[in-house]
Amino acid sequence: MRILLIALLINILLAKEPDAVLKIEKSVESRSKVAILSSLDTSKKYRKKLNNLFTSDLKVSGHFISDNNFSTIDFNTPAIMLHNPNKYMLIYRFKKLPNGGAKLDIKLYSGNPKKLILNKDYSVSRAEKYPFLVHKAISDINNAAKYPPIEWINRYVLLSRYVGPKQTQILLADYTFTYKKVILSGGLNLFPKWADIKQTEFYYSHYGADDNLVLYKINIYSGKKSKILTSSGMLACSDVSKDGTKLLLTMAPNSQPDIYLYSNGVKKRITKFSGIDVGGKFADGEKSIVFVSNRTGSPNIFKTSINGGAVEKIVFHGSNNGSCDAYQSQVVYSSKESRKSFNIYLTDTSGSQTRPLTSGGINQFPRFSFDGNIVMYIKRTPSGNSIGFINISANQSKLFKMGVDRIQSIDW
Repeated sequence: MRILLIALLINILLAKEPDAVLKIEKSVESRSKVAILSSLDTSKKYRKKLNNLFTSDLKVSGHFISDNNFSTIDFNTPAIMLHNPNKYMLIYRFKKLPNGGAKLDIKLYSGNPKKLILNKDYSVSRAEKYPFLVHKAISDINNAAKYPPIEWINRYVLLSRYVGPKQTQILLADYTFTYKKVILSGGLNLFPKWADIKQTEFYYSHYGADDNLVLYKINIYSGKKSKILTSSGMLACSDVSKDGTKLLLTMAPNSQPDIYLYSNGVKKRITKFSGIDVGGKFADGEKSIVFVSNRTGSPNIFKTSINGGAVEKIVFHGSNNGSCDAYQSQVVYSSKESRKSFNIYLTDTSGSQTRPLTSGGINQFPRFSFDGNIVMYIKRTPSGNSIGFINISANQSKLFKMGVDRIQSIDW
């Protein structure tokens, strides 16, 4: 029965997965054009991959656009010899290192005649993590151009996927899924959730041999693992407060799942409903929570005080609104509109300002970036899963092939 309950809740929380994004493009004229040039000594094996990563990062930033006229040049060409009509010119050099690492050097020029405004180098200890070199370079370029920060681009994506009966893996990836690494396997490990803003630790639920769920916290660098609590029913950490001291848990000690606040070893029950309340998210400066409940017959999005009490419905359309996330007063959720259509919507905690972020297809697992500027989601097509990103303010979107199927849960 416990396994059946877990499976039911996973289906309610996550349903299927995603399709197409509503592309309301910011005009080309309002974005800064960048010429991307590779050094002559950058390996051809990596040149195309790096050009694609630079182009994607520039697009999703919402502030730049590549001119797509890729060429090569001597990395140390004097500025006086550089001629290009675009506002910016980026020259990069990439090398794999003898110790197994990799290094990226960049020079950013602006104006005409060209003036050097950024000259930096980056390195990683393992060459397969080279996408993070590009992401860090673009975030620094964005800062050098004095645009609003895009630090989200440097963060890890954390996810759990099914690999067999009662078997899952937890993976780390960069936001494009060019880099992927399995960091936890063996048994049923569910609902990974970052424990801190620095992404050094995460919580996850492990289904043990005694049919109990155990909530653990693990450090991704040291591997140190600590046991938080055990439950005989459903147990998942759905959100963590900004300071990391408070958790929102979905627990079902008496078969019916509710939302609990956990802090300093003490559990406090927030919702008290005879049906299903799951997936709580902090909202409104952590004074309230939004969550998924079937209290009106089918899964929908509701809001209540962090202290419990009156419950307010905030979504009024769709037959199955089974997953949500919150950032301050903003709420993003997935809504089933037909058998083959799930779309992502953005609203606020009053439910008064709602707009679609995707159009058509199966789009789910919406997650805000840590700064609330980007919405990540999963897209499913017959050819496999893709991960999508929507820059809310700039109206920019981008999809990347994931190469990962049977996703159980995802966090950013």
